[in-house]
Amino acid sequence: MDYLKGLNEKQREAVLCTEGPLLVIAGAGSGKTTTMTRRIAYLIGEKGVDPYNILAVTFTNKAAEEMRDRIEAQVDNTRGMWVMTFHAACLRILRRFIDRLGYRSDFTIYDTTDQKTVVKECLADADLSDKVFPPAAVLAVISKWKNSGVTPDLALAEADFLRERNLADLYRRYMEKLMKYNALDFDDLLVKAVELLEQEPEVRSLYSERFRYIMIDEYQDTNKIQYDLVRLLAGVHGNICAVGDEDQCIYQWRGADIRNILQFEEDFPGSKIIKLEQNYRSCGNILGAANSVIQNNTERKGKILWTAKDEGERVRIYKAATDRDEAFHIAREIHKMRDKGYSYSDIAVLYRTHSMSRGFEESFSKQDIPYRVIGGTRFYDRKEVKDLLCYMRLIQNPGDDISFRRVINEPKRGMGDKSLEKLELLANLTEASLFDVLENGEGLDALAGKAEVSARQFVNMIRRFSDERHDRKISEIYDALLRESGYLQTLEAQNTVEAAGRIENLMEFKSVIYDFEDQDPDGTYETFLEKIALLTDVDNLDAGEDAVSLMTLHSAKGLEFSVVFMPGMEEGAFPVTRAFDRPEDLEEERRLCYVGMTRAKEILYMSGAGQRLVFGKLDSYRQESRFLEEVAEEHADRFDTEVNSKDRGRSFSEMFPGDDKTGPVRFLDLGRQMVNTGRKTEKPAAAPAASSAGSFSGGERVRHKKYGEGMVIGVRKEGRDEMITIIFDEYGTKVFDAGIVKLKKL
Repeated sequence: MDYLKGLNEKQREAVLCTEGPLLVIAGAGSGKTTTMTRRIAYLIGEKGVDPYNILAVTFTNKAAEEMRDRIEAQVDNTRGMWVMTFHAACLRILRRFIDRLGYRSDFTIYDTTDQKTVVKECLADADLSDKVFPPAAVLAVISKWKNSGVTPDLALAEADFLRERNLADLYRRYMEKLMKYNALDFDDLLVKAVELLEQEPEVRSLYSERFRYIMIDEYQDTNKIQYDLVRLLAGVHGNICAVGDEDQCIYQWRGADIRNILQFEEDFPGSKIIKLEQNYRSCGNILGAANSVIQNNTERKGKILWTAKDEGERVRIYKAATDRDEAFHIAREIHKMRDKGYSYSDIAVLYRTHSMSRGFEESFSKQDIPYRVIGGTRFYDRKEVKDLLCYMRLIQNPGDDISFRRVINEPKRGMGDKSLEKLELLANLTEASLFDVLENGEGLDALAGKAEVSARQFVNMIRRFSDERHDRKISEIYDALLRESGYLQTLEAQNTVEAAGRIENLMEFKSVIYDFEDQDPDGTYETFLEKIALLTDVDNLDAGEDAVSLMTLHSAKGLEFSVVFMPGMEEGAFPVTRAFDRPEDLEEERRLCYVGMTRAKEILYMSGAGQRLVFGKLDSYRQESRFLEEVAEEHADRFDTEVNSKDRGRSFSEMFPGDDKTGPVRFLDLGRQMVNTGRKTEKPAAAPAASSAGSFSGGERVRHKKYGEGMVIGVRKEGRDEMITIIFDEYGTKVFDAGIVKLKKL
């Protein structure tokens, strides 16, 4: 096979450079996955490298799966090759050697819900209020410490104030409880792997000798722990290839350190740097617009993406009067895209925060536009699914007290708070897990009546399934668990719509198990639970579903769509207010904007609103995002009244002096006319003169029997009829025949 076929000059250079440290600066859409997979295939097929000696790590399961599939399509033998996420690679190492850190190999991986439960226990033990120390906030601090390589002892030593000392103490308690429960959280998969490699020279030697060739995808997003891991594994052979783009570093808020890519040459002397600047994804105007924005950053190595594609359509920048009008405008444009032949799945709406999704969900529902929200409540976070997952985790790890507490009385077994308190007391006295206390008989002796009988049945069931899990199919254990636990029977007895929905979810979870068994016939009970634990929101994206995707800009990283909408482009919303005080935070916001823009292949819309309902309050003074101002004029059409540079960044009330209610409204009517005609604004247009239909004039407040109060924003002739346009406070814009509609002047 010709492993260089179809590659451009820089891609070929990266494939052929196999020895020593290499940094590939891969711009958005520059074919980095193709380059990486060809390089690995070249190592195996052309240079005869044993796949067993290759490690390739990335950040998402989706990216790892795509990379693995492409390599397997190019070479016959990939046995022993590791192509996986950082977390999956660390998990594989820990399953084999974590006993050297004092854990058992059957450890459980806790998700966010489980973590919050542990933190609440720590707060109770420390007699601290969860109002003063919200569990989510405590976990955020702990996660930041872990990703920065800060241990509980170091956090305590560096704490200057009482709150910091309390947080550090909670961190210590949290880690002690995780070890007691034989559990790790998501961050621990990396932290404990690095700890293992640092403390155990034999283990470090085993893996650093094995992996002669290491490739790291999305290197700009690595944090200190991932950086340490890479350095430890590459310590022997030094053949490390880091692929990334500093302009797409958008995860500094969770520990990503842009210095890892900016200082690569210093960390790995003798490095070669290759820049991939030809973009294969976006048309020329989208690329030019994105370049004009990102060039305002200073923390970058510098590159100019270019494309051999046509210029394509110019970026469409639209300024709406209100957030409702913005959502309506986007829904209308989606219908236009459908008329042009695009499917719903070709389209994405990318916003800065999850809270913005509500307006689009409402608008799309009214407009009969199918949509899916990526990053909402996960399927695996739904109560009934989470309950069964905890049952399955307890079968794997009976020492998991968090899972035990969740399911011991689900469904009801007479194990109320008093019964659980007795078990807790015995467990603390004997330093045993809650399950062990029941299994050894001491806990059963402390119970009476129904609680004792049901607890004995529970213990026997969990132990039996635990012993059988390697001899029976996962689906068989799941079916038996549904029946013998009484969970399914309890839902069926409720005979409600809600219960029926929960049963459907449990059956859907069974489909997940069947899919796993079909795809991996040799997969074990443990690997199934690991796969579920490592899933992310984007991994659940169903490419076959014809629906518009709604997601945050962070979730969109690594994806691409034919048509992209980026709403909410206002100062304080994007960039967010908290970024104003620190230049590095503002640059990260700009990188996030760049990432969003470069998700678009053919058409890109960017929009903002003059008025937006924010946390229940109407903000009427929204200013245009500075990122819109940075978009080069030659690549964009602005469907608004702002064309002079002096106007950009001004609030709508400044652009339309006078009544701050009529200003945005006059703009709304003008903006809609321009969008309908497709005409680009060449100069600010005067506000429409007051006109009347009957006794009503533009700018007057009126009440409609069905739609409530609103304002007349325009009157126009359509043949012999006069049409009156009204923007209602609750229902948005409506158009009526002025001779028929019944209105009351206010």
